[in-house]
Amino acid sequence: MLMGPPPCDFGVQAPRFTLPDPSGREFSLEDCAGKNGTLVMFICNHCPYVQAILGRIARDTAELREHGVGSVAIMPNDAARYPADSPPRMAALAQQAGFGFPYLYDESQDVAQRYGAVCTPDFFGYNADFELQYRGRLDSSTSRAAPADAPRELFDAMLQIARAGRGPRGQNSSQGCSIKWRD
Repeated sequence: MLMGPPPCDFGVQAPRFTLPDPSGREFSLEDCAGKNGTLVMFICNHCPYVQAILGRIARDTAELREHGVGSVAIMPNDAARYPADSPPRMAALAQQAGFGFPYLYDESQDVAQRYGAVCTPDFFGYNADFELQYRGRLDSSTSRAAPADAPRELFDAMLQIARAGRGPRGQNSSQGCSIKWRD
């Protein structure tokens, strides 16, 4: 089911977490943070909206790291019902896509609930003080990648946050598959 998150609630503090990657190594929000900001992404393996932008996520997060922005991806889906999202497949996807950031498993779905995540992908951009400044889309991609020259909305917003501590007031909502909640 196609979903879209609500508008950015500027200034809301990032919920803290500690979650494992597929190998069992645990990461906290602080472990993933950058000195100038942090991007928290809720993604999964099987969603066509995520698949369409995997290369752009890897590219943009690598470039943002050069500007002091840390990144982390969290997989919130019920992997028992959606085996394509299981930890072994998460590890394979992270390697194949060239993720330079932790890809963590929210098995209890508690972290996704505390963030208010509603879809994959769902992007949360925080400043250096962990205050929410961006809740928009990566770019104009849908279940198909946007043209190569499409404006890099998430990247540009995170650069602004890294430099000024504030995100743009005008933000386009992300869209994607609903999170697969447990019964």
